[in-house]
Amino acid sequence: MKRRGWNPATWVSLVPNGLGQVKPNHYWEMARTVWENRDSLGKAWRILNEGVCDGCALGTAGLRDFTMKGVHLCTVRLNLLRLNTMPPLDVRRLEDVTALRDLSGRELRALGRLPYPMIRRRGEAGFRRMTWDAALNEIAACLRTADPRRIAFYLTSRGITNETYYVAQKVARFLGTNNIDNAARLCHAPSTTAMKQVLGVAASTCSYRDWIGSDVLLFIGSDAPNNQPVTTKYLYYAKQHGTRIFVINPYREPGLERYWVPSVFESALFGTRLADRFFQIHTGGDIAFLNGVLKHLIERNWIDRSFIDAHTCGFADVQIALAGQSWEELEQASGSTRAEMLTLAEVLAQAKSAVFVWSMGITQHEYGVENVKAILNLALARGFIGREYCGVMPIRGHSGVQGGGEMGCLATAFPGGRPVNTAQARWLGRQWGFAVPDWKGLSCGEMLDAAYDGALDVFYAVGGNFLDTMPDPEYIRAALSRPALRVHQDIVLTSQMLVDPADTVILLPAATRYEQRDGGTETSTEREIIFSPFITPPPGEARSEWEILMQVAERTYPERSRLIRF
Repeated sequence: MKRRGWNPATWVSLVPNGLGQVKPNHYWEMARTVWENRDSLGKAWRILNEGVCDGCALGTAGLRDFTMKGVHLCTVRLNLLRLNTMPPLDVRRLEDVTALRDLSGRELRALGRLPYPMIRRRGEAGFRRMTWDAALNEIAACLRTADPRRIAFYLTSRGITNETYYVAQKVARFLGTNNIDNAARLCHAPSTTAMKQVLGVAASTCSYRDWIGSDVLLFIGSDAPNNQPVTTKYLYYAKQHGTRIFVINPYREPGLERYWVPSVFESALFGTRLADRFFQIHTGGDIAFLNGVLKHLIERNWIDRSFIDAHTCGFADVQIALAGQSWEELEQASGSTRAEMLTLAEVLAQAKSAVFVWSMGITQHEYGVENVKAILNLALARGFIGREYCGVMPIRGHSGVQGGGEMGCLATAFPGGRPVNTAQARWLGRQWGFAVPDWKGLSCGEMLDAAYDGALDVFYAVGGNFLDTMPDPEYIRAALSRPALRVHQDIVLTSQMLVDPADTVILLPAATRYEQRDGGTETSTEREIIFSPFITPPPGEARSEWEILMQVAERTYPERSRLIRF
């Protein structure tokens, strides 16, 4: 099978009404973190003790979370800590970028925080310092004369707060464009689409608390111990409560095989076996395997008929579609066997509760939406929606990304998930007091294609590094070199900032969430909104991210700046 997965033409979905063992060296990580932050231990401690984690999307506040008692700290957060405590870089290093191009991303970050606005013109060897007034005026002049359809904003997923996401999308609309996107959409866009169509809600239907006490936890295309290491403590306690953990994945993830939870003495010493069983499939074989499990459930009448009758429609169509899919076809497409599918069907049939968790092993496929719908069908057929210890969870990786879409940082949706169309644009315009564009904007990939084709005049990136995260770096480098103005709002130096400008590149130094004036909020995977207080002032002249965006808009159209002031 090709990697794109299996997408039978007969596919329909239920719609409700309404191997190895790798021991992580946590103590070495902790010691390294202390050593890295030895020049600012007080600040580091306050961030860990008072701030909401800027690493994962679990909503860990201080050293505790909302799922269980006890200290909770993960290596992801420790590894990010230095970004918040490091001193400013020596801006003289930026006078000639030639030598900087030989440095890795880690080496560029280690140079220190961006302390001042910097500018580089076409033909210049590097950057020189400029004032905030000069930087804002330069950007505003370009935005004022540019066609709004040739302006684009992109936000990464590095601990950005809800306030920044909200202001960014409102600024884009204030400037007349819907060309705005965020990194989180790339990760779980298929989940959002499928869940909205099938369930009417585009995010997790349960809490992490439901993991502890559920009969079954089923991970599909998700390596939580590696991507959300804090969850391993939840899994440890779930196992203590009798929960069985099953994994569908092409690879036996070592972290799910056995994990050493550092804050649990027994686990830190001996490790904890997490997965009770792996079901290994082809890459792209998820739909066929899940269909096979559902086919077994239906043939043996192991479904929750009362739930299906009361809360779903389209079940007869699902039965017909599955009847037309032979076991031979399902086995070949999935890379598994009919017996393996039956084993999982028996597990789900015997379970009174289950939580299904998936991530980018499911969504990053050509048929990502159909992958998610196959999971939802299985959950609905057993009635694992809307009850305690039950639910479906598209698990998020980075801190605060759940809020990006909900705040409206999307080319195709306004805040609250309202679709971009004429009626919604007019409604929103009445609330905000200015005309809101009603045309669908460009997504991230489309922005880069437009830049490559010379169809963007202003490209404004809040964090991120397309050279590291997108395929075909040479294409990306060419795309970034073509807008007349490129703005990089960030906390550290990245390689994409060093791409030669068509005319002008401006660097704007940003504050982290712990430096944001008056603090800020994030939305966790399970949609809890958590406040992270102001802890420490930023280095140099760095400013809060939402304030920078607001000030850019105010300078662009000062005659109506009151409509965008917060």
